Amino acid sequence: MNKKEKILELLNKNSLVFTNIDKLFLFISSAMETSVEEVKKLFYQLVSNGDVFEIRKNKFITIPSHGYVKGDYSGTSKGFGFVKVKGMADDIFIPANKTLGALDGEKVIVKIISQTNEGIDGEVVSVYQELKNIVGLVKIVAGNLFLDPDNKRILIDFPIVKTGMKLKKDMKVMARIVRTDKGKVKCVVDEILGMNDDVKTLELSLIREHNLFEEFPDVVVEAEKNLPKSISAKQKKGRLDLTNEVIFTIDGADAKDLDDAVSIKKFDKYYELGVHIADVGEYVTQDSVFDEEAYRRGTSVYFPTSVLPMLPKALSNGICSLNEGVERLTLSCIMKVDFDGKVIDYKICESVIKSKARLTYKEVHEALTENKLNEKTKDLVDDFKTMRELCDILEANQAKRGSLDLEIPEVQFVFDDKGMAVDITRRERNEAHKLIEDFMLLANEVVAKHFDKLKIPFVYRVHEAPTKEKVFALCDFLKGIGVRYPQVPDNITPSYFQEILKMVEDTNTQDVVNKMLLRSMQKAKYSNKDLGHFGLALVNYCHFTSPIRRYPDLTIHRIIKEWLHGKITPERKDDLDIFTFDSAEQSSECERNADMAERDVDDLWKAYLMKDRIGEVFEATISSVTNFGIFVTLENTCEGLVRMEGLPDDTYIFLEKQLKLKGSGNVFSIGDKVKVQLTNVNLHSRDIDFKVV
Repeated sequence: MNKKEKILELLNKNSLVFTNIDKLFLFISSAMETSVEEVKKLFYQLVSNGDVFEIRKNKFITIPSHGYVKGDYSGTSKGFGFVKVKGMADDIFIPANKTLGALDGEKVIVKIISQTNEGIDGEVVSVYQELKNIVGLVKIVAGNLFLDPDNKRILIDFPIVKTGMKLKKDMKVMARIVRTDKGKVKCVVDEILGMNDDVKTLELSLIREHNLFEEFPDVVVEAEKNLPKSISAKQKKGRLDLTNEVIFTIDGADAKDLDDAVSIKKFDKYYELGVHIADVGEYVTQDSVFDEEAYRRGTSVYFPTSVLPMLPKALSNGICSLNEGVERLTLSCIMKVDFDGKVIDYKICESVIKSKARLTYKEVHEALTENKLNEKTKDLVDDFKTMRELCDILEANQAKRGSLDLEIPEVQFVFDDKGMAVDITRRERNEAHKLIEDFMLLANEVVAKHFDKLKIPFVYRVHEAPTKEKVFALCDFLKGIGVRYPQVPDNITPSYFQEILKMVEDTNTQDVVNKMLLRSMQKAKYSNKDLGHFGLALVNYCHFTSPIRRYPDLTIHRIIKEWLHGKITPERKDDLDIFTFDSAEQSSECERNADMAERDVDDLWKAYLMKDRIGEVFEATISSVTNFGIFVTLENTCEGLVRMEGLPDDTYIFLEKQLKLKGSGNVFSIGDKVKVQLTNVNLHSRDIDFKVV
């Protein structure tokens, strides 16, 4: 239990309205043997996180005492909303007159009004994390400027405060929300994004809507100038020198931030697999300007036309990147793996390497499958073959324990010299991808297991088992599409899902079942508690291998380095308890936001590519069936809607349990192949419409 949790425990035990705040601080300070200053700091962090609620001026209560909960507010186009509360299966319904003016995406405190079998009703009593920025369209009403939000779940137009900026109708802008003492909202335009009819403007609008930024703050830019271009003799001291070992990187052809390298040797009774990861923690120390910005961003975000990096280029592409032929500082996990795939020994250490080759997935794949060699691969092909041997063993073990390999197709765009999309395909995943994925997975498991045994605060990658309700819903879906499924066991294991996947392998329902199975599961996240990883069928797992682009990995590296240098004291453990909790929460939230932003931008470019193909006919697969039409997916991964009026003329009944639309002569079911004609594309909503032909 960290200090914040201890404070909450003390407060909850009293379950009172705290009116004399100074006495409260003294009481907590005495009970925890902690300074008043630290208690005060942690207390107000709890307030800003919504765990403690200022019910009236200087009068505080704890959450969930007194019937309050906190959660994320989602608005609707009809004025009412819902609040998602962590740990609650059902969302709380908020009537339109009980929202307290909360905007979609804000974090709120809710008083539960009623709870029945039909659902939970509540009212918003406080917004503890307000929406700060908003993206929208400039419009003019009676000579006055207003911002019409892109987010249609925000129902108000914001009056624009005049600042001298030359604004005109149909401009896309990003604005800062200003709240008056009387509760009214206005906005100040901070950035003109462009005109509403330009796809690049729409892309930038989506990026800004998710509160993502390309540029780093000035303080980071200044600090970047002082970064070294090479490592020093002092930095190498005390590290394992691997510069003469055969170590290489395998990445995509366009990758510039190379944060992992591998090495392989085969002995009489075991393989020696080395996974060498950029030692980012050497340069990004806790509470530095780089660290604060990395924490805020949480992750690098990848768009079809650009990357928004977590770290500035001098770090990500420079001194931290494991570029060919230069010495770099690394953290190595060197494992001895027997011929049954069991790790019989390992070493986690600070090291220094010099990559012998910068290889691409394509080069390694061609060397292994076609014996197509070049100057770089000809001397390494034996290493590749040894890697494949080990990979085959590891994958057999993964299958044995029930690890799930969900083949969800990824999109790949092709752009011209002007940065405009010209084609879209499915991203290829070849043998070389699997090699690296499996080796990184093994290193992540070994590191997680090691620190779980040490009982040192850590950040784990966790994936909890799905709920029984979700599994039964999946089974209803399978029954509806005519797929036989095994009886649901009392204890849901990954092997159960593995069995289902085998049943639909190489059938026309495979892609759809994969997607539905994925939806039935809980989302993977970060946690400072080791809850295991259901999808991988692992008791211990973490993300150790990508510290250039993920903050949890950087957190882990920092802890590893402190442990290696004997700096994990009992006092430091207390600090790490708080740090790992905050890191896990922030990183999970940043990851969710990045995922949504990437999906929105992908959908925009898909719509852009399809807009000039209206009238064309495509082969498609029905991916979903609703009471208002069917969703279809093309081979290039574009998805669109066939509305009822776009179906052959008939009277249709929606069979919900079977997920079918049944007419007198036509039946449309999930997984069916259909021919569709493109009828309409809306870039702004990213909607693609078809009709069946």
